Amino acid sequence: MTDNDMTTTDSTADDELVFIATTDIAARTKGRAMPLADFDERSSLGWVPANLGIGSLGHIVEGIPYGSTGDLRMLPDHSSLTRIDGIPGRPPLNIVFADLVNPDGTPWESCPRTFLRTAVTELREEFGIHIGAAFEHEFVDVSATGDHHPFSLQAFRQAEPAGSRLVTVLQNAGLEPENWLPEYGRHQYEITVAPTDAVTAADRAILVRDTVYDVFRAFGREASFAPVITPGGTGNGVHTHIGLRDAEGNNLAWDPSRPGRLSELAGSFAAGIVRHGPALAALFAPLVTSYLRLAPHNWSTARCFLGLQNREALLRICPTNEMDGRDPAPQLHFEFRGGDIGANPWILLGLLLRAGMQGLREGLPTPEIVVGELDLDGAHAGLPQLPRNLEEALETLKADEVVTSWFSPAFLATFEAIKRDEYATVRTRSLAEQCAMYTEVY
Repeated sequence: MTDNDMTTTDSTADDELVFIATTDIAARTKGRAMPLADFDERSSLGWVPANLGIGSLGHIVEGIPYGSTGDLRMLPDHSSLTRIDGIPGRPPLNIVFADLVNPDGTPWESCPRTFLRTAVTELREEFGIHIGAAFEHEFVDVSATGDHHPFSLQAFRQAEPAGSRLVTVLQNAGLEPENWLPEYGRHQYEITVAPTDAVTAADRAILVRDTVYDVFRAFGREASFAPVITPGGTGNGVHTHIGLRDAEGNNLAWDPSRPGRLSELAGSFAAGIVRHGPALAALFAPLVTSYLRLAPHNWSTARCFLGLQNREALLRICPTNEMDGRDPAPQLHFEFRGGDIGANPWILLGLLLRAGMQGLREGLPTPEIVVGELDLDGAHAGLPQLPRNLEEALETLKADEVVTSWFSPAFLATFEAIKRDEYATVRTRSLAEQCAMYTEVY
């Protein structure tokens, strides 16, 4: 446990609860609570396989493999125990993430957190790669009124005191916030945290989004991470940063002799993500309105390519800070820009690691590195496109045997049933109504 972890010896724990948490296909944090004083290394709580079938709209969909039978246990990972305190009018939140296991303790076939943990282990054991990662979240204060000038001091101050309290709460919880800023969109903000190991990074992504909700509501405001709040508006993304290290912490992505200063290993890793990008879309952009954000000239992405500092790339090589003689070698890493709030962070990061691993296994060459603006009418017209809507994304996923092989058949069947149910319900509404639905959910 870290210094900020809550232990049962703390004098404030007597009347507090601990929330045993998982995050599902709908990327909603769910679970059960128990007295913190009773929580120990042998603690676990019951769970139900069919809960995986609860979609974004809040009901268990029909036609999933998991019915009324069967049981699971929520097995807490005590290293993830975190205490979130200092939110006005809210008691402290003690939260610990759990792996979903069978009653005998063996891994459950459809546990999202186990999906990521397994990918991390395979990368380390097969290729000696240790992953560092971080998530950036964009969201909108939908309760705000009046003018919002992008990136301005006034926009920054308009979020007060919620903004400063958010950063303080995250700091005190050990989540290492790095930047808090007003963004380009109307009443849009971004919060970033420091990189850490892959599983902890995904855990932090979940904690950050739930803490934002809590803090803003405590100040009478309402935050939404929905991909698009209003038709034609600026989108909210969840950008995922990935670094490749060896056991000693050396950057495996760095090679100044190659294009983009990207090593052969990192190039193959990137190639796997670019190649399978269209099939991954249903999982990293899983909402009907996700595809309103994934459009050209939107500082988002609609094509699958590797870009150098290009913010319309699906995967970009991030800039390095070389001021005052700073060494770029430890800094070079990737940013994946396709994801949004509908994607479970464990699944999102696990997908990227598995796609990168596939590129390594096949020894794929480094993709073309696009430098500068896209020329979709000329040099870059042939770049692969992402699916144009959720239905197309689901069909593209099903057609990729490599990507589907990463999941249990039961998980895939549940995912497809949820998303087809969601698509059938949401697509009958106007674009404004679609955006409003997801704004309320997320």
